[in-house]
Amino acid sequence: MAVRLDGLAVPVIAAPMAGGASTPELVAAVNRAGGLGFLAAGYRSATAMTEQVALVRKSGDRPFGVNLFVPAPPGDRAAVAAYRERLRPEAEQWGVTLPEDIGPDRDDWEAKLAALLADPVPVVSYTFGLPTAEEAAALRAVGTLQIGTVTTPEEAQAAQAVGMDALCVQGPEAGGHRGTHRVADLPGELPLLELLPAVREVTALPLIAAGGIGDGAAIAAALRAGAVAVQLGTALLRADESGASAAHRAALTGLPETTVTRAFTGRPARGLRNAFIDRHGPYAPPAYPEVHHLTVPLRVAATRRGDTTAMHLWAGTAHHLAEPGPAEAIVADLWRAARG
Repeated sequence: MAVRLDGLAVPVIAAPMAGGASTPELVAAVNRAGGLGFLAAGYRSATAMTEQVALVRKSGDRPFGVNLFVPAPPGDRAAVAAYRERLRPEAEQWGVTLPEDIGPDRDDWEAKLAALLADPVPVVSYTFGLPTAEEAAALRAVGTLQIGTVTTPEEAQAAQAVGMDALCVQGPEAGGHRGTHRVADLPGELPLLELLPAVREVTALPLIAAGGIGDGAAIAAALRAGAVAVQLGTALLRADESGASAAHRAALTGLPETTVTRAFTGRPARGLRNAFIDRHGPYAPPAYPEVHHLTVPLRVAATRRGDTTAMHLWAGTAHHLAEPGPAEAIVADLWRAARG
């Protein structure tokens, strides 16, 4: 089914939230509301991705998207080893073992592309970089619309050059990882409503606004700034269909502030500020996904005990506005408010 981002009944896209928050049920609910649901293939195998695609297809025939993480060059092994030593006492305290040797990880990139070429989905988006022009051309040939995540005008130009059909413009207000194309890049601080026109100056591609959009007024402002649609992530974390843990849901309204940190994954990501970030954030090297894999045992243990002082609690700046309830109703209410 062909997709026109400027033709959505409701110009709302569900952000692909890797790690379990995005579920096939959430995709289906946003689709029912008239928006565009998105699966997060990051951290999943190609087989697990195709299983989720099948579940979405069973829920209806509306278009949906799949997000891929673009693999990065290997990180600095010595810096990762030093960070492991810093985390070791904490691991011993909680009875977990940190991985000693983390090898290359391409997030099953080649297998995922092969699966999406063999059984195409309507939309594919990319985070942390871009496919090659050849890879993008192959997906274009099977009818897939492709969206590049960008955080600067320079990244927008690069996305256009490899053949993206649209851009997700991610402002600094966004929860979770900033989609910078290089791991070591410092994320830009230009607010979303200023970043959108800055990107528009260098490309005519359709723009999707992402970052800190939590109410109708923010949706309306982003559309006025030139976006054809908005992407909502944190606003859907408390939805019935979200895969977020109970502790994460509660923290969205219980913890007061967010900050950007590399402490959990080695990439800059916005989350609710807690003690783990304060202890380790200044020492985390720009190594992804090595730091991600290194801290998994600690994060799993913290989640198991519901310890919000040590969990990674991704959240955008409008986290306090997130409401519970069916995602379809949340999207409908936000769009109603946006229209005034």
